[in-house]
Amino acid sequence: MAAGSGRGKVTAYLKRLLHALGAYQIASIVSKLLALLLLPFYTSKIPPGGYGIVETLATFVIFISIVVRFGIIESFLRFYYSDDDLVRRDALVRRAMLFLTLTTTVACAILIVPAGPLSSLITSRHVPAAYRIAILGVWAFTNLELAQAVLRVDERLRAYATAGLCNVFLTIATSVVLVLVIHDGYMGLLIGNYASSTVVLVGLWWTMRGRLRAPAGSAAHGLRHLLGAGTRAESLRTLLHFGLPTVPAEASVYALSVLDRQFIVHQHGITAAGRYAIAVKIAGAVVFIVQAFQYAWPPLAYSVENDYDAARLYALVTTYYVLLTGWVVAGLTLGGRYIIRIFARGPGYLQAFQAIPWVSLGWALYGLWVVLLVIAGRAKVTRRNFPAALVGLVVNVALLAVLVPRHGIVGAGIALSGAYLAMLTVMHLLVRRAFPVRFEWRRLLHLVVVLAGMTVAGNLLLPDTGAIGLLERVLVFLAIPLVLLATGFVHRAELRRGLELIRGLRQRIGAA
Repeated sequence: MAAGSGRGKVTAYLKRLLHALGAYQIASIVSKLLALLLLPFYTSKIPPGGYGIVETLATFVIFISIVVRFGIIESFLRFYYSDDDLVRRDALVRRAMLFLTLTTTVACAILIVPAGPLSSLITSRHVPAAYRIAILGVWAFTNLELAQAVLRVDERLRAYATAGLCNVFLTIATSVVLVLVIHDGYMGLLIGNYASSTVVLVGLWWTMRGRLRAPAGSAAHGLRHLLGAGTRAESLRTLLHFGLPTVPAEASVYALSVLDRQFIVHQHGITAAGRYAIAVKIAGAVVFIVQAFQYAWPPLAYSVENDYDAARLYALVTTYYVLLTGWVVAGLTLGGRYIIRIFARGPGYLQAFQAIPWVSLGWALYGLWVVLLVIAGRAKVTRRNFPAALVGLVVNVALLAVLVPRHGIVGAGIALSGAYLAMLTVMHLLVRRAFPVRFEWRRLLHLVVVLAGMTVAGNLLLPDTGAIGLLERVLVFLAIPLVLLATGFVHRAELRRGLELIRGLRQRIGAA
């Protein structure tokens, strides 16, 4: 009876996860679909060097954002579920938003001064105007992340999707006008992205104004109110005590995406960085799964009260995450050359296909890192994140130094995947006793053997040009789940529950 009840709870949590994934990904799906459709037009107007500037600055934006948020967003997600008291939750929202607005404003005011030298250092080009737009991006992106986190913890999925879609359509409209009509080149992409995020952020703040307005009399306390005096909400000291240890680890992890571009820029030039950026864009099929998982997973994972149910859920989700992302990586690897020919037809982009398999794999591995971060957060051992991230960073630098000079963007992709593998290994060893999770190692190995075996064989043996080659590669891709099913990967009970979910979905569609 208990076992059946446990399986029912896990199934209910999985349904919640899938529902949340859909809401969190609707904007990302639309964004990446439109970006893919517009990519041939953008690449005809922007040379690889311009894309290199855009994407190199984008990695800089995210890296600085991780540092200046001081772990407040991670603490907010962790402590929002401490109890159900609405007054405490509202106080926590105000405290986190006020702190983050202050830190990002001060940091951006400092960073914007040396625009010329820093733009040359980051991109190898003197582009101070582009750098200043990126600094606006740091401020908008960081504060928008927290505003969206408020919607996530409240599971206001429709509001989250609406805000995301507004951001997407505003960004696309602005970019199309600036790049394709006004011919503003890569500057148009930068302005379209970060100016649109700023507008959406202000809109979200306006919709949340009721929660952000402090109770009567609390404003008089000033700094004491911010630090938590006189409220039931976690004090700023408590939030920083939990969040700060996550910053070195998260910054070290994201430094992998900064360092690969910097090695490419300084070894092979900004044009090679542009090709690498296109490979990352094509890997967006993996990226949007990982980002949705990153947004949907922590709130759900922390909300599971029973440790036994949580451990079972974590193991099962990990297995099916590897299945989904591994299959997508296989598809991108098999069809990479064809995809580049279709979507990046501008001169100088074709070589980007070489990095697609490794960049896609690296992003897929990052999702497993998110699983282990949640385990560390649940066990309250976030200080163990940094040693694992540091190992990954060291491995990444070593591999970049060895591989990039000779192999260029391919070497950077291999270094990224190797670093994530090292991080995952160390992190698992550090947290496995703090919160034991019995991962399904046999099935994970089964997945790796089938996915890697069929992908490598198809890539080596099948033609890489012409309609026949494309058809054969598509058939190999479609055959992967059939081979997994035929070799006993799916448990009978899982297959039955999956069929029940599909039947229920069909009934809802029919009723609609």
